[in-house]
Amino acid sequence: MKTRLFPIIGKGIFVGYQTIRDQAHLINQKESMGCCYADSFASVPFQRMPNVWLAPSPQAVTLSDLVSGVEDGILIDGRGSYSIDQQRYNFQFGGDAFWQIKNGKVGSMIADVAYQSRTPDFWAACDGIGGESLWENVGLNADGKGQPGQVNAMSHGCSPSRFRQINVLRTA
Repeated sequence: MKTRLFPIIGKGIFVGYQTIRDQAHLINQKESMGCCYADSFASVPFQRMPNVWLAPSPQAVTLSDLVSGVEDGILIDGRGSYSIDQQRYNFQFGGDAFWQIKNGKVGSMIADVAYQSRTPDFWAACDGIGGESLWENVGLNADGKGQPGQVNAMSHGCSPSRFRQINVLRTA
């Protein structure tokens, strides 16, 4: 299957499934999106998410622009620890570094922060995305799934993004 870009969400609306060959015809796709992987020749291939990216803003939005719109919040950098259910519906993520935001300005570093949400609520709460100059792709080498378990490499890419009304807590 030749790789290609395809949207999952477009203008805030679900537009595309991450299909495999056995599923594409069920939703009248001419061909699958190639979302079937195995970690070796001896493993059974099964449906997995592809490299998933959040497109940058078409405008030159900076991190300062995003922060300036926050009265009271926390800047979270990095992935940190995480917990997510099997359906990828409820989750809690940490980060690698955290700073307080007060009146649109980044303040002191803080520690032991996590955020929790339901996946649809989280994405609905996104109200700002940084521009293309801030976009980064981050490789992950441990996306473990299956029975017996398989481990595959993948990537997630995005620019800094702003989310409103997400449950943020101190973990210590």
